[in-house]
Amino acid sequence: MHQHVFSAADRPAPRDLRELFWSFNRLTLSGFGGVLPFAQRALVDDKQWLSRDEFVNLLSISQVLPGPNLINLALMIGQRSFGWKGAIAALAGMLAAPVSIVLLIAVGYSTWASLPVLHDALRGMELVTAGLVIAMALRLTPVLRTARAAPLWAATAFIGVGLMHWQLLTVMLALGPAAVFRARYRRR
Repeated sequence: MHQHVFSAADRPAPRDLRELFWSFNRLTLSGFGGVLPFAQRALVDDKQWLSRDEFVNLLSISQVLPGPNLINLALMIGQRSFGWKGAIAALAGMLAAPVSIVLLIAVGYSTWASLPVLHDALRGMELVTAGLVIAMALRLTPVLRTARAAPLWAATAFIGVGLMHWQLLTVMLALGPAAVFRARYRRR
């Protein structure tokens, strides 16, 4: 698949608030528990509203802000496109269907929680979600390869959170400033 490379000035953007709402609404309905890989594909590859670099930058900001990172990402894209009205449209698109579905699932789960087949299904979805996250990380690797130390930062974060079971906030507070300092130093 050939992808046209746009400059920031002529990059496609949502045509109106409705397109922004429905795009994020469809995005949230694309996956359960692992929408981020779908977001990268939809926003970068399909709609081309963001370049890979822009996606990684906005995702990085989204990760350090309080709240769910995809909600933060939607708010930033909506605001960038249509100001505060765009932020609200993107947020509404992200929340409308999922909130309704989660409420229905909660009612269903409270009724059928003791069924073994339900537990097996949830275990299977854990594996699928992990695979989607790994696939997205691999797709974003070319962007990170420009930083030679990226594997070291990733491995350090993985060891801290995944193996040592340190709190994510602790690892971010330790590695974040160091990574920012290193990036600024390398830029000079």
